[in-house]
Amino acid sequence: MGVNYEIRKNTYYDSVTLMLISKDISKIEGVNDAIVGMGTDLNKELAERIKMSNDEIKAIAANDFFISADLSDDSVWESVIGKLNELLNKKSSENSMDYKPKSINSALTYQSDSNIAIISVPGQYAAAEARKALDEGLHVMLFSDNVSIKDEKDLKELAYEKGLLMMGPDCGTAIINNVPLAFANVVNKGDIGIVAASGTGTQEVSVIIDKLGKGVSQVIGTGGRDLKEEIGGITMMQGLDALIEDDATKVIVLISKPPALEISKKILEIASKSPKPVVVDFIGGDYDMIKSYGVYPSVTLEDAARKAVALSKGENPIDFIGFSKSESEIENMVQNEVDRFDSKQKYIRGLYTGGTLTDEAMKMLGSDLGCIYSNIPLDPKCKLIDSSKSIKHTCIDLGDDEFTQGRPHPMIDPSTRAERLILEAEDETVAIVLMDFVLGYGSNEDPVGEMIESIQFAKDNAEKREQYLCVVGSICGTDKDPQNLIESQMKLEENDVIVMPSNAQAVRFVKKMIEKIG
Repeated sequence: MGVNYEIRKNTYYDSVTLMLISKDISKIEGVNDAIVGMGTDLNKELAERIKMSNDEIKAIAANDFFISADLSDDSVWESVIGKLNELLNKKSSENSMDYKPKSINSALTYQSDSNIAIISVPGQYAAAEARKALDEGLHVMLFSDNVSIKDEKDLKELAYEKGLLMMGPDCGTAIINNVPLAFANVVNKGDIGIVAASGTGTQEVSVIIDKLGKGVSQVIGTGGRDLKEEIGGITMMQGLDALIEDDATKVIVLISKPPALEISKKILEIASKSPKPVVVDFIGGDYDMIKSYGVYPSVTLEDAARKAVALSKGENPIDFIGFSKSESEIENMVQNEVDRFDSKQKYIRGLYTGGTLTDEAMKMLGSDLGCIYSNIPLDPKCKLIDSSKSIKHTCIDLGDDEFTQGRPHPMIDPSTRAERLILEAEDETVAIVLMDFVLGYGSNEDPVGEMIESIQFAKDNAEKREQYLCVVGSICGTDKDPQNLIESQMKLEENDVIVMPSNAQAVRFVKKMIEKIG
């Protein structure tokens, strides 16, 4: 019994593959915990923190591979290594036909007509690789994070000088010429163009546009810091100009958390001169100020999508602040849920994989409920002291960096959220759990299916103590996504989950319940 390990020198595998293999190894009976990774400083620190390291592991280099497992019985080790080799061989076989160039130059030699580079390397190397791509005349989508503000500004200024787009760093979503890049959904081609500093916010808007029967021309990501004062909104302004000039684009949508005031004014000034209608969702931003520039402000991501669709159809856009169902249907649904709670139950727990959706939820719940505690709070006084422990009304962004160190993003591996759901449901004061389910390329092959067991376990535990746990969800996806929107919704509804058509409607529904509980 205890920790067993193996080191393989100069053997490289990509980090996401190894994180997912770690998860599969941990499921083997007799394995208490396991870490499978390359010998990076982060992985070695993680192994030490969970007490699965030793002097040999501490000494390995970044190009060395290791596995360390805490076993209840040493005899399990042979099965662990057998499973590890099986999974590594499977991944190797799946990728054997892929050409994997070692550099941007070799990639261009192989495919000389390329005009965009998608870069996902550790942050310390990302700026240098992005610069190489720009010097080669390529647009860049920089998926990597942990790039300095200075490097970001330098790269964006270089791209601007060369007439190129520099999307990112930390740009997770784009759709260029109807091709989804990184985390993105399969949506119809159409005449609505989007420029956005938000990944899941962009996905939410694009899928609602698709569900309403329209489509997108281009979706340009900027990276989350583009509209900060230090960067100056360079990519958003470039993207806005590009869509104004794009013949295939009839309506433009801009999405971001509220920018720095001066940057906001610059962008809105450009938008005000656009010959095409511009819909703006600066999430939680000043509605009247945005409207004063002659553009269309939005109250939610769904509202932005609906206004864009209305404008595309030549209709007059109006604020959408209600539900797809009738008010009487919603009131009956709310009352049916509230009647099942006991007197102790009064709080919401939002467990989100999308940071922008978390942010939208907290803004919509508003100050009427007091503090909405979070790891990414709207008000600093509502910051959780310990993000692993919720307080009263809490909304957590499980995709934030503190939850993804040494682990895949929860859109890739939902296990972090599955574990958190069970913990939240043990709290007798919790009435409602609010969740997003993000489909599309990049996401888990069955994000709903991965959560069903935990949802049912949490509901059953509440029932055992004679309580009822309400779970409300929304699915960000289309019927063309590989995970199948219709099947995903059916799975949730079959397990007594209330599924609303958007994050905004899910939050409104939850707020109505909390107001009735008092």
